[in-house]
Amino acid sequence: MTDTKYNLADLVIARLQTLAEDQEISIGSEGKFSKRELLQHVRDGDKVGKKIIEIELNYLQSLKNITQPVLNNE
Repeated sequence: MTDTKYNLADLVIARLQTLAEDQEISIGSEGKFSKRELLQHVRDGDKVGKKIIEIELNYLQSLKNITQPVLNNE
């Protein structure tokens, strides 16, 4: 993995660590995953881990797009 990919994975791992220990998340047809499983997939960089990173990045981009007008006093 490149440095950027490591940084993105680290960001997603930090966000996932804030989940409750008993929380589970469904990733479409991939199934339902526990916090521990999600963290392991991101660390492994496998198909599910990459999907989790993609979902998190989409969420953060959407959050930026929603808040940018407010921050710019538009």
